[in-house]
Amino acid sequence: MKVAVLVGSKSDLELAEKVRARLTDLGVPCDVHVASAHRTPEKVDRIVADPEVDVFVAMAGLSAALPGAVAARTLKPVVGVPIHRGLGLDSLLSVVQMPPGVPVAAVGLDATENAALLAAQILALKYPEITAALERYRAKWREEPTPSPKAIL
Repeated sequence: MKVAVLVGSKSDLELAEKVRARLTDLGVPCDVHVASAHRTPEKVDRIVADPEVDVFVAMAGLSAALPGAVAARTLKPVVGVPIHRGLGLDSLLSVVQMPPGVPVAAVGLDATENAALLAAQILALKYPEITAALERYRAKWREEPTPSPKAIL
């Protein structure tokens, strides 16, 4: 059981580390890779071929081709995280507007928390210990105060 997180450039590693931190809290092994759909497609191929990976989280800005490139190479679930650059609309649309036959589960702009949780929920279908970790997370989450809209942005 493992999640592979891919980012297109080193400048996006901070967001990938947030995904890794949440998955680690939930007891899910996770590797983070810098692999560009355009600059290093061979590296993307090697990562996607890893038989230990059950779910991929692919994060990219601008054209946001990485989630689709990963999805085109595997039948395993891919969670796409559009990264907010400028208005962010270009990356958001690139992730959610995938062609038929190459689905990507999309979360919101920079939504690392939801990406990690969705990956864990997918794994929970096969691994009951992840279900228990998610139940503990939700119980704790219900007790926390709701952040103000400014805190979210």
